Amino acid sequence: MTKKIKRIAVLTSGGDSPGMNAAIRAVVRAAVYYHIVPFGVYEGYKGLINGQFQELNARSVANIINQGGTFLKSARSSEFCTKLGRQKAYEQCIHNKIDALIVIGGDGTFTGAQFFSKEFDLPVIGIPGTIDNDIYGTDCTIGYDTALNTVIEAVDKIRDTATSHNRLFFIEVMGRNAGFIALRAGIGAGAENILIPDSDRDIHHLLASLKRSDRAGKTSSIILVAEGKESGRSFQLAKQVNQKLSAYEIKVTILGHIQRGGRPSCQDRVLASQLGVSAIEALLNGKSNIFVGIKNNQLVCVPLSEVITHSNPINAELLHVADIVST
Repeated sequence: MTKKIKRIAVLTSGGDSPGMNAAIRAVVRAAVYYHIVPFGVYEGYKGLINGQFQELNARSVANIINQGGTFLKSARSSEFCTKLGRQKAYEQCIHNKIDALIVIGGDGTFTGAQFFSKEFDLPVIGIPGTIDNDIYGTDCTIGYDTALNTVIEAVDKIRDTATSHNRLFFIEVMGRNAGFIALRAGIGAGAENILIPDSDRDIHHLLASLKRSDRAGKTSSIILVAEGKESGRSFQLAKQVNQKLSAYEIKVTILGHIQRGGRPSCQDRVLASQLGVSAIEALLNGKSNIFVGIKNNQLVCVPLSEVITHSNPINAELLHVADIVST
């Protein structure tokens, strides 16, 4: 028999993303709607271990749907990566009479949630919140759309300078080993080249493309680069291009954490609201060790284990589109 859910806790973990506050708001108000007492956990898994619980209500989350970041704060916790740390977190949940946990974050957050859920008799539901959009099983993650809009706005402004001075700009965007931001924003901003870890495009492909652009009379170009394993990849690429094509005046811009901030877009606010309500309803339906996502415009429940064992593939059709429209 499924234990009745009376008190739940919600936390945000890992990198912040626009729309996390909207997701917290939806979780809290859905909990209140279903007569469940919601608690917020400050500073992610670190706060879970340290017992940083605060009872919330519908008014606690008023006027936050339009705010970026997360009012519950976020922190990475090496202690939660240990069994002893997770044991401490579980004891805090028992002490605060928490019947279930909702975690908002990315793949690292979900990995921790899966271990926690399997080790202890406590239902855990995940909500995907990351600008990288690299969570397997969902078409979109909270914060991705806002990050895209931020990147496009920045590229549009940089293009003004590139055109005015006949410059070649390398613009590096976030995404770690995934190129979702670079690919979609590159198409949307009209980048001449897009370099992502998910494809086989290398420096030779880039040089050939730039030579074609030069013959076609292009005097400025925007190259969007996914950061890869670490930030700063663009400087090395710029150096390699300069050695082969010295006629170009080359500049590098790394957008960095500006991509994580700002007011969430309408799409991210709506997505966060859908997933927040869906997380509470999943708990009431006896679900655990899953995350709620959106697939083909339908809400879905995906086992947390699939996040660890699968990766989100890049859209090959978008790569094809990028090749055509950038010529």
